This record gives sequence, C-alpha cells and structure tokens, in this order.
Amino acid sequence: MNRLIKIIYNCRQATFLIEKKQLTELTTKEKMELRIHLAGCSICKIFQRQSILINGMIKKRVQLDTESQTELDEDFKIALQEKIDQQLNQN
Repeated sequence: MNRLIKIIYNCRQATFLIEKKQLTELTTKEKMELRIHLAGCSICKIFQRQSILINGMIKKRVQLDTESQTELDEDFKIALQEKIDQQLNQN
C-alpha cells in the first residue's frame, strides 16, 4: 500500500513518465503507475495535454525548417569568408 501512495502523490515521477512516453515506450509498470497517478491528478492531466501539444508543435516546426532549408549563394559565402578572414588577421 505504501508504494501505491508514493505513486499517487508523486507528480515529479508522473511528469517524467509523461515526457518519456512521448520519446519511447513505457514499461508495463510505468504505464500502470502513470495511469494510476493521472486518475487522481488533474494538474498532471493538464500537463500531459500541454506537453503533447508543445511537442507536436515543435515537431511540425522542425519538419518545416528541414523541408524549406535554403542555401546561401556563392557570392555571399565568399564575401562572408573574406570578412571573417579580415577579422582574424586583425587580431
């Protein structure tokens, strides 16, 4: 019973499991612990929804960034390298 009490009142462990669940598969024990905790903790339920939303938005943003990567034109690269060289030579 003592173990159950620790699970019910351990928001730190629950938030860890919420984040871990988005990255990898939880063990059966972890799934059960999280389910028990979320059954009684509305704050962690809100955290879970927000975390899923934020991670989804970040994944979409990263995907958009990788799809629309542009390259610098060669003239700009050459001019930038010359400025870097000038600054290095001044020191």
